[in-house]
Amino acid sequence: MSEQLLPGYIIRRGSTLDRALLLKFMQRTYQDLFPNEEFSHLDQTVKQYFSSDTPLWWVDFLGEGDRGANSTLSFSSHPRTPPIACLWVGNAIDQVQGNRHAHIFILYVIPEHRRRGIGRALMRYVENWAIQRGDRQIGLQVFQSNKPALNLYNQLGYQTQSLWMVKFLSAENKLDDSSNIL
Repeated sequence: MSEQLLPGYIIRRGSTLDRALLLKFMQRTYQDLFPNEEFSHLDQTVKQYFSSDTPLWWVDFLGEGDRGANSTLSFSSHPRTPPIACLWVGNAIDQVQGNRHAHIFILYVIPEHRRRGIGRALMRYVENWAIQRGDRQIGLQVFQSNKPALNLYNQLGYQTQSLWMVKFLSAENKLDDSSNIL
């Protein structure tokens, strides 16, 4: 079932059969941010977390002629073209309150369709979906270097609740166990 997301764009629910396409979108997302890296390991993320319990939505572009408010095009009869955006959502547990809530694994819009309100519309869509299922919050992780995404999330009222910190380890960082004797 498809529905209009914005004039000229429809949103449709994906299925677990879309595993390969989801992986391509994930790799493209990370490749945009880190062009010199290789992301074949994301296959393991998809294998581990993608299921019928983690919904996936695709956004299709109907074409410039279908952007008018009075468009009567039947969404189901429109020929299938590759999607231009995706939204994959999982479940998380708030570690303070213990409540289940939605967690955005990925929101990606291909570069040719950015700055048209698609990301904002997808965020509204997932917020409405989460409210309907009884969630009281949505979580997501965003790279600090991804300024456009940070700006969008800030404009939509998202706030930093915690910081994910990492330390890269090497053999030189190894602690001498004998120094830890009390």
